[in-house]
Amino acid sequence: MQGTVDGFSYGLVTPLVAYLMACLGGALGLRCTTRSMLVTHSSRPAWLALGSAAIGSGIWTMHFVAMMGFTVRQAPIHYDKAMTFASLAVAIVMVGVGIFIVGYRGARGTALFTGGTITGLGIASMHYLGMAAMRLNGRLEYNTLTVTVSVVIAMCAATAALWAAGQVRGFLWSVGASLVMGLAVSGMHYTGMAALTVHLHGTSAPTSGESPAALLWPMLVGPLTFLLIAAVVVMFDPLMVMGKPDWSPVEHKPGVPARPSVHHPAHQPHRPVRPLGRRGSRTPQNR
Repeated sequence: MQGTVDGFSYGLVTPLVAYLMACLGGALGLRCTTRSMLVTHSSRPAWLALGSAAIGSGIWTMHFVAMMGFTVRQAPIHYDKAMTFASLAVAIVMVGVGIFIVGYRGARGTALFTGGTITGLGIASMHYLGMAAMRLNGRLEYNTLTVTVSVVIAMCAATAALWAAGQVRGFLWSVGASLVMGLAVSGMHYTGMAALTVHLHGTSAPTSGESPAALLWPMLVGPLTFLLIAAVVVMFDPLMVMGKPDWSPVEHKPGVPARPSVHHPAHQPHRPVRPLGRRGSRTPQNR
C-alpha cells in the first residue's frame, strides 16, 4: 500500500525557517572562506575549518527543520540517532574537502569545479543519509531521474556560491553567495523529497529509533550554538565583514624594516677631462 506523503504539514513555516538556516550557515562559512584568502598560510586552515563546520552545521540543521514538516499519514516516523548524527559528520567532512580545495587553489578553473562538485555531493550525501535514518513501517523508493536532478542542482549551486565567495569583493558578495547556497540546499532537499515514494507494509509492526521530538533538542541546540559563536567571530572581525584585504606593501607594515632606499641621481657626474698629449691631441703642434 502506498502511503500519503505530506512534506508541508506546517505550511510554509518549515521551508522558510529551513532556508534561513541554510543561508546563515552558508553566509558564515563563505565569509570564513573569503577571510582565509586574506591571511597567511599558517592561519588559513583554521578559517577554512571554521567555514566548513559552519556550512555543514547549517545544511544539517536545515534538513532537520524541513523534515519536521514531513509526515506519512498512515505511519509514524522515527529516526536512528547514530545514523542521523553520522550525516552531520559526512556533511562537514565533504564540504570541508571542497572548501579547502578552493581556499588553497583558488576559486577558478579546475579547483573551482572540483571544490564545487565535492561540496554539492556533500550536501546531497547528507540529505540521503539523513533520509536513510528514517524508521517507519514501510519501504522508501526514489525516482532515479529526480534524484539525479537534485544532485546536479546541489553541485551547480555550490559551485556558483564558491565562485562568488572567492571573488573577495566585499560583504554583499558573500550575502549573495549565501542566498545561492541556501537555494542549493533547499532546492536539492525538496527536489529529492519529490523523488520519494513510501510503500507501507500491511502489518502495524512497531518501529525502532528515536522520535522527532526526542531528537529535536540535541539536534538543534548543538549546531545553533556553534553557528551563534561563528556569527560572533564574524561580527567582531571588521576585515572579514568588509572583505577588504590588507594590500599595503610589506615594508609599510608595522614591525617590518623598510628597504634601503636607492638614490638615482638625475644627471651623471662629469668625468674629469684627461689632458691631451701628443697622441691624444687632434690639433697640429708647432715645432
